[in-house]
Amino acid sequence: MERNVVVSRRRKTETTAAKIDGFDVLPADSEEAHVLAVDDSLVDRKVIERLLKISSFKVTAVDSGRRALQFLGLDEEKTSSVGFDGLKVDLIITDYCMPGMTGYELLKKIKESSNFREIPVVIMSSENILTRIDRCLEEGAEDFIVKPVKLADVKRLKDYMMREVRIESESNMNKRKSCCDLTESEPSISSSSSSSSSSSESPLRAPILSSSAPSSPTPLDSPIRRLKMTPTE
Repeated sequence: MERNVVVSRRRKTETTAAKIDGFDVLPADSEEAHVLAVDDSLVDRKVIERLLKISSFKVTAVDSGRRALQFLGLDEEKTSSVGFDGLKVDLIITDYCMPGMTGYELLKKIKESSNFREIPVVIMSSENILTRIDRCLEEGAEDFIVKPVKLADVKRLKDYMMREVRIESESNMNKRKSCCDLTESEPSISSSSSSSSSSSESPLRAPILSSSAPSSPTPLDSPIRRLKMTPTE
């Protein structure tokens, strides 16, 4: 089952991440952007983690694609017993060549998820192979970085996250605008229906109005009748 993970910004606070089941579980009240880094190489993992922290990112580093899926709650084997409800993830950066599950396979799993498909995914590799790059980009990767990863590469990640925030904001604005348009169109519909109702009822009122009009004189109103009823002196 997928866990509830949302895109957010975390506030900088003097808090320490808790260590649960090998993962650094971040406090919920921080607004630093949170990046999930995936690399089977300890050296490369430490490098990317350091570069991310220099760029003011909060980092959770794991050593395999399977561990990344466990962290996100997407593992089919459900081997992790840790609950990460409310966990915040802003971007995922993963190595391409890893044993067990490649970065490309991890990318496909993430993009198939309804909860995670909108989160930017960046692929890293020490090999600059064009077909590999094209395949990852076609699958939905935001970028393909050739190792060694540089500070300029990491700073570029912020642009991807800000773009996702803008897209989400524009989408919400369009939804609100559509709701407003529907609300504004309702009075005209009701007024037209009221008008049509009035026009349909008007023929029924005619007999009522005509019944109140003066009628023809009755025998009681004739001059002869009034003369007979007048008392004589």
